[in-house]
Amino acid sequence: MKSEPLKERSLYDVDAPNASTGILNGESSNVLNWDDVRFPWAYPLYKNMLANFWTPFEINMSSDIKDFQYLSDKEEDAFKKIIGLLAFLDSIQTDYAMHVSKYVTDSSLNALMTTLAFQEVVHNQSYSYVLSSLVSKDEQEEIFEYWKHDPVLRKRNDFIAEGYEAFVNNPTPETLLKSIVYDVILEGLNFYSGFSFFYSLARDGKMVSTSTMINYINRDEQLHVMLFARMFKEIRNEYPELQGEEIDRFVQETFIEAAELEIEWARYIIGNEFPAIPIGDLEDYIRFMANKRVNELGVERPFDGYRKNPMSWIKVYEDMNDGKTDFFEQKPRQYAKVSEDNGFDDL
Repeated sequence: MKSEPLKERSLYDVDAPNASTGILNGESSNVLNWDDVRFPWAYPLYKNMLANFWTPFEINMSSDIKDFQYLSDKEEDAFKKIIGLLAFLDSIQTDYAMHVSKYVTDSSLNALMTTLAFQEVVHNQSYSYVLSSLVSKDEQEEIFEYWKHDPVLRKRNDFIAEGYEAFVNNPTPETLLKSIVYDVILEGLNFYSGFSFFYSLARDGKMVSTSTMINYINRDEQLHVMLFARMFKEIRNEYPELQGEEIDRFVQETFIEAAELEIEWARYIIGNEFPAIPIGDLEDYIRFMANKRVNELGVERPFDGYRKNPMSWIKVYEDMNDGKTDFFEQKPRQYAKVSEDNGFDDL
């Protein structure tokens, strides 16, 4: 059954139930009734995704325009290259979500994929919004081309893209399952060294508005990881032949390679240039996050140790509570409360 091709979801089916009979290759009317869906966790997750709704235009960039001219050359270079990285990742993520959505039988999961893809478009727009406030149009276009020409960045990005293309070119339950591993790497590991750079700037009182936007993106990505981790487990439950050690090893080995690539990127972009982010701590943080994500997929962690966050100061920048004015002091904002129910956990 591993090589069984995936069927695209029907536009509608008058003979099928509203709640799907399977996550893949099942039957469904494709009519969405949130009170009649296969997966009870889908609607709470949808509500949390809606609670996070934001747009870049909410954020006033005036203070960052002033700060930007006082960044060191190293800070400015890292700022631009990390924005270029994030723009690439969110661009392919939008398209990947749409490919997955074609084959997910359940209409509620299709709705979640559609919401996720929209949020990725907003993320990508936010990078343009930031750059349009800080640099010329020509330089903005140059930054959006970094991913093509920077060899370290290209190597890292090709790793994800090739994992996605294996599914897109041959959609089966197994290739979809494996592509989800790459998705969790993208959304749950690849962003995090970049996030730490922006949070470090904010910690030093620099580029606070950009870091606020990164914080909003960070919240979205945590929910995206939760969605794909749930789907990963549901697919394995429905396809017993995908529950064995072979897939477990694939998850572990892929995350080990991903962590090595992320560490190579961190040394390249952060290195020893930023005392507030010791490179040893950042490398340990990457391994910690890899362990965390693999554990969320229900697989044994690949790295011995690394059970404690070595950069615990980041936690302050990710805590969101109801009615709390965010730490950047931009404006009061209602946040979805972090709890076990919505799937957030401590870094």
